[in-house]
Amino acid sequence: MATTEHPPSRLRGWMLQGLSDMGKRGGLTGPHAEPEPPHRGQRWWRVMCLTGVDYFSTLGYQPGIAALAAGLLSPLATIVLVVVTLAGALPVYRRVAQESPHGQGSIAMLERLLSFWKGKLFVLTLLGFAATDFLITITLSAADASTHLVENPHLTATLGGHQMLITLILVALLGAVFLKGFLEAMGVAVALVGIYLALNLVVVITGLWHVLTAEHVVTDWTNALTVQHGNVFVMIGVALIVFPKLALGLSGFETGVAVMPHVQGDDGDTEERPAGRIRDTKKLLTTAAVIMSCFLITTSFITTLLIPAAEFKPGGQANGRALAFLAHEYLGNAFGTVYDVSTIAILWFAGASAMAGLLNLMPRYLPRYGMAPHWARAVRPMVIVFILIAFLVTWLFDANVDKQGGAYATGVLVLISSAAIAVTIAARKAGQRGWTIGFGVISAVFLYTTVANVIERPDGVKIGACFIAGIMLVSLLSRLARSFELRVTSVAMDPMAERFVRDMASRKIRFIANEPDNRDRAEYRDKIEQIRTDNDMPEQEDFVFVEVTVADPSEFETCLTVRGEVLHNRYRVLTVESSSIPNALAALLLHVRDLTGRTPHIFFEWTEGNPFANFLRFFLFGQGEVAPVTREVLREAEPDRARRPRVHTG
Repeated sequence: MATTEHPPSRLRGWMLQGLSDMGKRGGLTGPHAEPEPPHRGQRWWRVMCLTGVDYFSTLGYQPGIAALAAGLLSPLATIVLVVVTLAGALPVYRRVAQESPHGQGSIAMLERLLSFWKGKLFVLTLLGFAATDFLITITLSAADASTHLVENPHLTATLGGHQMLITLILVALLGAVFLKGFLEAMGVAVALVGIYLALNLVVVITGLWHVLTAEHVVTDWTNALTVQHGNVFVMIGVALIVFPKLALGLSGFETGVAVMPHVQGDDGDTEERPAGRIRDTKKLLTTAAVIMSCFLITTSFITTLLIPAAEFKPGGQANGRALAFLAHEYLGNAFGTVYDVSTIAILWFAGASAMAGLLNLMPRYLPRYGMAPHWARAVRPMVIVFILIAFLVTWLFDANVDKQGGAYATGVLVLISSAAIAVTIAARKAGQRGWTIGFGVISAVFLYTTVANVIERPDGVKIGACFIAGIMLVSLLSRLARSFELRVTSVAMDPMAERFVRDMASRKIRFIANEPDNRDRAEYRDKIEQIRTDNDMPEQEDFVFVEVTVADPSEFETCLTVRGEVLHNRYRVLTVESSSIPNALAALLLHVRDLTGRTPHIFFEWTEGNPFANFLRFFLFGQGEVAPVTREVLREAEPDRARRPRVHTG
């Protein structure tokens, strides 16, 4: 009876088009990604602008957050932040760029240090914090963009009270861009960053002029500091304590490393030794950090001195938009409106940068671990998932910038701390004692900052824990659902193994699955006798043993290398290393079938013990109930029973 295959619906085809728009050349990420073409990319300063839409856009809300956290000490606390940025985060990420020049970042560096399930769970935890960082970037940036829109004097009467709706619309528009198909618009990023920084420079110069010409402003500030905190040592101590609350100013470094593959580098660069790309990425990171540090210090100074403290609080006109407040106050509503439009644009585009980071990061790990469904390799379904989560986060935080600051800072600090630890370990392995001590001190500073931020604002780690729990649950359920999937990407046989298969192809192809023990003559002789007895087979010697050794059972996809050998001058044995015995056996049988055109047979013993316990052994350790699982993998991989390899169990 003929069967008619219905073509996939247009909607399904559109949703699953390509594996990843972000990949551009097929879209695979992780181990199956097509290599980045040599010498392709953009000049480092253009790529810096792509990073800058995330990093520099924090000027839209960072001065206000600093003023709320540190009050009159905001400039001093910001100086501490700048010192930590230039002497801490910058050296760390320059080393990350050197160790991980293909955009994997510190997560990949730490992944290499841990194996088996503990490594996978550790990476999933870091992915949870990375998801916190990027998703809160989307929602916080959209919330701050809507704040600038609502607080504009020309629009307050019309849009007042609708900030939640506006934020959701901005998030939805971001999703619409990616559903249409997003390619990094480097030119747009350059234009946005250039205009935004130029406008901020005008505001800073104007603010400094007003501070310098109105002498009482500085005097009033210093007098208030003295009254409130006493001497300068107390001020420095308080600034050090308050500094962790300003951690949002450290965002952007992880994105800076993630965009490394877009950096052009030198003509002599290769994928193995991209020296020019590494050098130019270090320039990118350094230039961005210096520019941002200058703006952080000057903006915190002028906003603290020129804006009344009450205006920074929720409901105040400077809440979440301190520099916009100064733009309207000192340069007029026309310039202020232009500044608002620029700020809204770069904040919205910062969400695009974060979404691009998510779409590049998650497919790099989860599908490779078997911890995401197949459609997670396609951009559009993942965009819908992330946008729905962003809607939920926006609703939970009431589209409020201040409420989301803790969660954002937690994600940023955990990633920076993990990067600092990763480069410390890398320096120690390289025998660089000075760098090891230096990076160790930096790691301690960031760990202190992270802990202090968590204690001060536990909502950040709570939302991070929710993301981690969600990723863990979905990942384990996906791994469970895909347990019986044929997950061998390729099979390669050495000459001896091919000789065994060609020899059997003229007769019946019979394999015996054997769990290697002593591998002595008696083991193989007794195994053949047992298989004959269990299956009531006539006397014959035409068997080939297959022995699978489990390497790392936490890996999902694997490549098989099959080696043949003759033991005791009599027994032919194929040996394989894999993450799962049943999957390896199924892949080998299908490969032999396709190679010879004959249907292979494989013989097993039943596994003793509880079936459920044996299934858990298979799920976690790649062993256990081998015979029925091998058959199930074959059933899913080959629906045609006539072409399916035969499994015999006695």
